Amino acid sequence: MKAAQDIVIAPIITEKSMSVIADKKYTFKVAPDANKVEIAAAIEELFKVEVKKVNTLTVRGRSKRVGRYEGKTADWKKAIVTLTEKSKTIEFFDGLM
Repeated sequence: MKAAQDIVIAPIITEKSMSVIADKKYTFKVAPDANKVEIAAAIEELFKVEVKKVNTLTVRGRSKRVGRYEGKTADWKKAIVTLTEKSKTIEFFDGLM
């Protein structure tokens, strides 16, 4: 089993992800090979909260072009984590609102 720091890579801070924080839904960039059980365990370990549900989706990379050279940005995985009603909030996101 991988360490929690290897599974949860970074928080995603966008207008849409910040608007659902009131519903106790938090968005993270996670390791592409991590499953929902590993993501839930990593979030519980890192932030000391209770996870109710984890939704995941794979974001496809976009085609990019610089002059005559074409390339593609990497694919990555996003997880939307819902906390239980009695769980405390994640302090990192409290300072952003």
